[in-house]
Amino acid sequence: MTELDGANAHSWNNRIGALVEHNPACGLRDNTKDHRHVTHKADYDADDRFELFLLDDGQQKIEHKEETRVPNTAIFTFNKEDHTLGNLLSQRLLKYEYIVFAAYKVPHPLFATFELRVSTDGTITPKDAIIKCCRDVVQDLGVLKNSFTTEWLGKKIVSEGEAERIARENNTY
Repeated sequence: MTELDGANAHSWNNRIGALVEHNPACGLRDNTKDHRHVTHKADYDADDRFELFLLDDGQQKIEHKEETRVPNTAIFTFNKEDHTLGNLLSQRLLKYEYIVFAAYKVPHPLFATFELRVSTDGTITPKDAIIKCCRDVVQDLGVLKNSFTTEWLGKKIVSEGEAERIARENNTY
């Protein structure tokens, strides 16, 4: 590579950088990370990720469809949600004795939507099973929050006591 080629390459990189700065969506290059190519639009739009979970006009959070081929079965479509909630709900549902089948699938990885299929033994409807499951999950998260807060406060008290002990030993209190 000659000196002239190096100069051309440097100016070429500056032009690409300027192009990316003025038109960040060109070729999905990230101008905050050395203009590297990003493979997913969500990786590029870090500032707007919360918009992935805002419902569109007229869109419902959960759509319910009864399955006609299998008794006591329904398919719930959760819009603007992902694997996190799908896995949490399907695994929690399987712990109930009246659930015959519970599983989820993501129809397409670029869209934040999953479908949860629930079959019951007939003692409870699939919709009621989902409602009970969601209430139980919220209750479990409350218990987790309280446990975390208790542990955090305990560690804070211990660390403050340790700081006071060290200050006493150094005669700096």
